[in-house]
Amino acid sequence: MSSTPTIGVLALQGDVREHLAALAAADAAAVPVRRPEELAGVDGLVVPGGESTTISKLAVLFGLMEPLRAAIRDGLPVYGTCAGLIMLADKILDPRSGQETFGGIDMIVRRNAFGRQNESFEARVDVRGVPGGAVDGVFIRAPWVESVGAGAEVLAEYGGHIVAVRQGRVMATSFHPELTGDHRVHELFVHAVRTGS
Repeated sequence: MSSTPTIGVLALQGDVREHLAALAAADAAAVPVRRPEELAGVDGLVVPGGESTTISKLAVLFGLMEPLRAAIRDGLPVYGTCAGLIMLADKILDPRSGQETFGGIDMIVRRNAFGRQNESFEARVDVRGVPGGAVDGVFIRAPWVESVGAGAEVLAEYGGHIVAVRQGRVMATSFHPELTGDHRVHELFVHAVRTGS
């Protein structure tokens, strides 16, 4: 892999442009991914925030659900924010009817756990592995992690709830760092993709 990894952003729904910009600022070549064949051209993938049930339905419609599950099982580095965290969970506590996930992290998540749209907020969050102190996190109808299995590592908590996790080459946050101008969480992911850690 070159020193500038190619990282895709799943471009089905959600804050795709913001992640493309954050990845570019973190020294990655960022590209949108909409079709299964585009997965072969990326070294890593971001699953953005948005609406998890919509992302699930569109992933099935676009033929991406099974290829993405297989890519994650085969070691593709993936980072999910907000709805992306839900999509990377092995289990959703309160799924909508027919909602599927890509899986990849042994965790149980609760959708919209921090409240409705009008209860959205920003907070400083200390994330393990991110240098320079707390990051700004934007929580919009954000989920939290109810519990993690033995293979998952908790990277951050807020208000007594788990809001950032990693398992192997898959990581996820409840919040949106891409909306803040602070690219350190993306830099952490890009570094992991580049080094294979």
